[in-house]
Amino acid sequence: MSHLPSLTDSTVTVVTPTLHRPREVAQLLNDLARQSSLPHEVIVVDGAPAGSGDTEAVVAARASHLPFHCTYIRRDGGTAVQRNAGIDAAHGDFIAFIDDDIRLEPRFFEVVQAAFEGDEHRQIGGIAGYITNAHIDPRTSPRWRWYRRLRLFTTYEPGRYDFASGYPINRYLQPPHDGLREVDVIGAGCAVWRKEVFASGLRFSPFFAGFGVLEDAHLALRAGRHWKLLECGGARCVHLRSPAGRVSSRVLARKTAVNYRYVFMDVVPTRTWRQELRFWRVQGFDLLRTLAYAVRRRRRTDWLTVIGKAEGIIQALHLRPAAHE
Repeated sequence: MSHLPSLTDSTVTVVTPTLHRPREVAQLLNDLARQSSLPHEVIVVDGAPAGSGDTEAVVAARASHLPFHCTYIRRDGGTAVQRNAGIDAAHGDFIAFIDDDIRLEPRFFEVVQAAFEGDEHRQIGGIAGYITNAHIDPRTSPRWRWYRRLRLFTTYEPGRYDFASGYPINRYLQPPHDGLREVDVIGAGCAVWRKEVFASGLRFSPFFAGFGVLEDAHLALRAGRHWKLLECGGARCVHLRSPAGRVSSRVLARKTAVNYRYVFMDVVPTRTWRQELRFWRVQGFDLLRTLAYAVRRRRRTDWLTVIGKAEGIIQALHLRPAAHE
């Protein structure tokens, strides 16, 4: 790792997966054009079927007016598949995964650049920015207060992976800050990676085809075997949480059981009975928690969440270890 480039003498490719969000893509391109340190290219990977040309038209209309090269790719299969397509097409020395509903502060890439420049031994593989409107206060969050009260995890450090229970500790339990923190997991919504991380063939797992949950944590945990991962509090952005292109609460809840199980089995292939017990305790608690919300609030979406969670647990019970990727 002695000859890896820094951002000052190299190029950055932004990869953005999208689905039925032409307005968000247009706003993102404008946002990226205002960066104090511009990317070299932006690759928009559209999951919409052929004939849905709104996003393609947006990119075509703006491409010649942008201060960077912009490429449009049509690829369905979910965000994991789309990001893999972006990795394969990228020309930059660094690859930044920026979601279409993320809005970066103007100095985002400049701040990340400084963090990479400080890596004298060039051990950092990826740096995530901080989404300022995603912070969760563990003192007021009923969910996290119960997690602590029941001692479901062996660590509560934000951004770490609890290898004893198969659960990533939410990175946004960390209050906003200006420093650098080493973490085990980083999201794929606002992160910059050295392209060398993917040179060995590392990609988002095909298991997450379709609607993915935890595919970014899985990638980070696999990359973390050889690289250091950081959260950069000074590289800030906001998440607009666009409602377009999202799946039902039932599908999402099912994924929170099945995908968490897949990651745990893949990252910790040899598990003790205590680890297994901890994993299923968390899943059982989350099922009871969603059931309590549904009974109290009596909303259809809450009941769909309960059904999806129960379906996911049943499916996860029959999940088999993945073949080596």
